[in-house]
Amino acid sequence: MSIPPDHREAPADDATGVPRAAESDRGSPPPPVVSALPLPAPARPDRRDPFAAPFWKQRSWLLAAGFLAAALTLSLLAIVTRSDTPPLLETASAAGPLSRGAADSTGRPTGCATDDGDRATPRTPPADLRWRSLGGTRVPVSAGAGPTQKTGPVLWCFARTPMGAVLAAHVIPAQMTSPDWRAVTRDQVVAGFGRDLFVSQRSSFSDTRLKTRKNGSYAGFLLAEYSSDAATVDVLIKSPGGAYFSTSVRLLWSGGDWKVRPANDGGLHTELTAADGTDGYVLWKV
Repeated sequence: MSIPPDHREAPADDATGVPRAAESDRGSPPPPVVSALPLPAPARPDRRDPFAAPFWKQRSWLLAAGFLAAALTLSLLAIVTRSDTPPLLETASAAGPLSRGAADSTGRPTGCATDDGDRATPRTPPADLRWRSLGGTRVPVSAGAGPTQKTGPVLWCFARTPMGAVLAAHVIPAQMTSPDWRAVTRDQVVAGFGRDLFVSQRSSFSDTRLKTRKNGSYAGFLLAEYSSDAATVDVLIKSPGGAYFSTSVRLLWSGGDWKVRPANDGGLHTELTAADGTDGYVLWKV
């Protein structure tokens, strides 16, 4: 993406507010105004809904949920500020539960046990659904499907089932506005170029800057793809104004638990897009 260079404007006329021409140009017609980029005319957003405008134009960080304030912004910046220097995670605390390797015969880290028998595609929320607040964002959790363990800031141990993947897609990204995001990233984001780029971009933002004044809420989900080793979950989000938006989160079973699989641009999920409604989604019924 080309970014126009910085420039100074000519001083404005005190009466009209219009820039004064140079002395040598007085009497000459003003030059035509040419747009630096051929941008299409945007549709008029509904000003009553802070999510109606494209997310990259929302200066006040009014994004769908707490994690979107970080992840969507970072995904956008990654396009124009790629770095070839791999970032480091040394500032995270000692190795977390998913960084030590599998420790028992089941391939799960020590202390992690879940009921992995229900492989059916979820049509309703789990019967033991509860809600937990993470940095201002309420996330769905389940005693049966996870997360069943908490080590430091890391909520982990999801069932190796469709519902376990669904819950991981909600819980893991929601922790990325926390001051402990590095520990979460180290343990719960698949290592590689995408993770390196995410860390590089996330490091450039202060935790205070990434806090939103108005959060959306998780409204529902759709399990788009699933196998015992990988999954894609479409997440439905309701804005403060009542509009619905969706995004997709990819997951990989790695090291005995579900982890977010980032894109090569550093995004932890796809671009936020408007949804026509709730049809086709399993609703959380909050």
